[in-house]
Parts: sequence; structure tokens; C-alpha cells
Amino acid sequence: MTKHNDTNMNPSFRKRMYDVIFESDTASGKAFDIALLICILFSVIAVMLDSIGAIEKQYGFWLNIIEWIFTILFSIEYIFRLYCATKTWKYTKSFWGIIDLLAVLPTYLSIVIAGTHFLMVIRILRLIRVFRIFKLSEYLEQSQVLIKALKASKPKLVVFLISVVTVVTIIGSVMYLIEGEENGFTSIPRSIYWAIVTMTTVGYGDISPQTPIGQFMAALVMILGYAIIAVPTGIVSYDFVQVAQKKMSTRVCSGCGKKNNDIDAKFCKYCGTELH
Repeated sequence: MTKHNDTNMNPSFRKRMYDVIFESDTASGKAFDIALLICILFSVIAVMLDSIGAIEKQYGFWLNIIEWIFTILFSIEYIFRLYCATKTWKYTKSFWGIIDLLAVLPTYLSIVIAGTHFLMVIRILRLIRVFRIFKLSEYLEQSQVLIKALKASKPKLVVFLISVVTVVTIIGSVMYLIEGEENGFTSIPRSIYWAIVTMTTVGYGDISPQTPIGQFMAALVMILGYAIIAVPTGIVSYDFVQVAQKKMSTRVCSGCGKKNNDIDAKFCKYCGTELH
């Protein structure tokens, strides 16, 4: 009889835990998520403070204890997520499942590999849940427009990057011949590095041409750099506008309520209802 009661309690307990951990619409679920976000913030701050030499020297012991407390808490949370998930393996492979695992893994790895605990700053990615908790999902939907624009720009950006790599390889090779090893251009790869730094207008200054011809060449590369920087911006901007206009130019079906019907469509592509 006792065994029968236990089997009835487990699904009920699992369902309650699922509502608390995975749902943010309930009061308990929202409170749990807010508490989780606060713990994430404090754990990331503790890791950052631990990287400051003066603070680590004075408070390193306590920061290490705080780090392990948060890690244990997040480990327990991850175990409960695995227990409550309706499809455990699917959750484990999902974006959130991987992030939740990476939030606790670095601390345990630090026992074997020194310094890996600093990778715990990846926990800050878990703060993305704030969009779900505070009903800001429309902002995430807007980010889909940018993602679609980048996907649409991918072929053009690939061609552009191949062209840039070809140009900097040629420029680097020419500068290696003009300047030579005595002026810091010790190899073609190092000369290509100079070409990339100069073309992107970063200008570290660790290598600079000394000959008049090399300086003239550098001036041309700088001017070329400004022109090249504008190209990918224009490509992505154009596709962004196209995707945004396509998203806005849709019709709502009165039958099923779907919004993604083309502006010139006569029938709903989801249910076949005539569009007016």
C-alpha cells in the first residue's frame, strides 16, 4: 500500500518541481527564476573579483568558498532540471541544457586544471532568461529579424571575405618584398598580419613601413580599408531592410489567426481560408 502511495506522489512532486523550475507564469516559478538570476549575478561578480590580484590576495579564500557554494547550488538545480524535464535527453542537448551544464563544469575542472574556474563567467549567458521571465519575448522575436538578415547575407559575405583575404595576401607579399626583414617584415605571414591591421584601421604600430614606397603603399591600404569596411555594413543593412519589410508586409488570417501570409496572397497558406 505504501509503495502505491509513493508512485502517486512522485509524478505530483515532479510536476510541482517542473512548474517551479521551468515555468515562469506561476508565482513560485517567477520567484525561483528571479532568485536564480540574482545568484548568477553574484557568482559572476565573485569570479571577476577573484581575477583582481589585490582582492584575490586578501579575500581569495572567501571568494573560493562563495564560488563553491554557488556551484553546488547550480549543480543541484541542474540535477532537478534533468529530473523534471519531460524529455531529459532533448533538454540535455538543447541550448539551455548545454549552458546550464557549462555553468557548473569549470569549477569541477579547476580541481584538475588550474585557472579553468574563470570560465564560469559563461554563467552570464543564463541571464538571457530575463526575457522570458519579464515577458520581453517580443525583443527576442525582433532578434530573429537580424538573424534572418545575416543568413540572407551569408553568400555575399563569404564572397566578400574571400576577396579581402586575397587582397591582404597580395598586399602582405608585396610589402614583404618592399620593406624586408630589416624593417620588421620578417615573413609573408607577418606582413599579411600588418596588412590586416592597417586595412581594418586598427593600427597597433608594432610594425610600420620605413621606406617611402612602403609608406605610400600603407597610405593606399588605409584608404582602401575605409572603403572595404563599408561593404559588409551595406550588405547586411540591405538584407535587414528586406527581411523587416517582408515581416511587416503580411496579412492576418481570420480563420486561424496566423500572421505570416504574404501581402498579395488570396488564401491562407496554413488553413486555406480566403483572405480579405
